[in-house]
Amino acid sequence: MKQIARNLSDEEDGFLVGKQKLIMDRDSTFCESFRSILSQSDIQPIVLPPRPPNLNAFIERFFRSLKSECLDRMIFFGENSLRNAIKKYLVHYHAERNHQGLDHRIIQPGEEVGQNAGEVECRERLGGLLNYYYRKTA
Repeated sequence: MKQIARNLSDEEDGFLVGKQKLIMDRDSTFCESFRSILSQSDIQPIVLPPRPPNLNAFIERFFRSLKSECLDRMIFFGENSLRNAIKKYLVHYHAERNHQGLDHRIIQPGEEVGQNAGEVECRERLGGLLNYYYRKTA
């Protein structure tokens, strides 16, 4: 487990490079030595409370959206193509996709949101798999 923590926080190619916090559950694999290695890398480990009632529901809903709107419709040729698709989906998810839980609003709306006049444009991501229609700003 210590080696995994060192690999995650490696200064050159570690997964957690540039990250400040790591959220983890109460699994016994996240032992004290694992947390101490993270702390030495200036990464604050945040341990979740025991049995949080709705915590899993939010992440499960996000992963369901990711899978049904993106991943289930594509064939990937390696880890890089998967990572690229997820990055593009995240941009779409935060800046272009309406969310029912937010009264059909966009999480991070751009300046084009709410325009009543102008030509309708389409922004395609992932070869047309994800489309965003908006009015071009004047």
